[in-house]
Amino acid sequence: MSTKSIAELLTVPEEILCEMHEEGDACDVIVRMDDGSVFTALFATIPYIHRQLSLTWMVTESIPETPPARYAVLDTPHIIVDDLELKFIEDTIDNMVAQDVFESLFTRVTEDDGEDDHPRVKTREHTTQEIARAVIEEVLVILDS
Repeated sequence: MSTKSIAELLTVPEEILCEMHEEGDACDVIVRMDDGSVFTALFATIPYIHRQLSLTWMVTESIPETPPARYAVLDTPHIIVDDLELKFIEDTIDNMVAQDVFESLFTRVTEDDGEDDHPRVKTREHTTQEIARAVIEEVLVILDS
């Protein structure tokens, strides 16, 4: 086991990038940490959840011989917030890091490079660093307040 200090084990957000969804009720968030690792999650508001419920109602209503149902299946990490302003997203992420829950709520999109001795790193399937870099450089835009 490594003899790294607690300060050496902590990573903090270095850059936060957001891409607002067209409807304005959710945004994809990518966080680049100071150690180079990249994480992603969807930040959504209550209207986003209501929209998902309405969409499933419309779909299930069109299926013959089944009762329509309002439900939402959230298959990727979703962080439900009151507001999608960048300052609020940054504060939420800072709180998650401070509470040591960030890595369990976000999906890592970079490979673990020899971090097996890190006590918080879990074994998960990851996309490559090249894909994460392409998303950061070519797709996402910084959210304007």
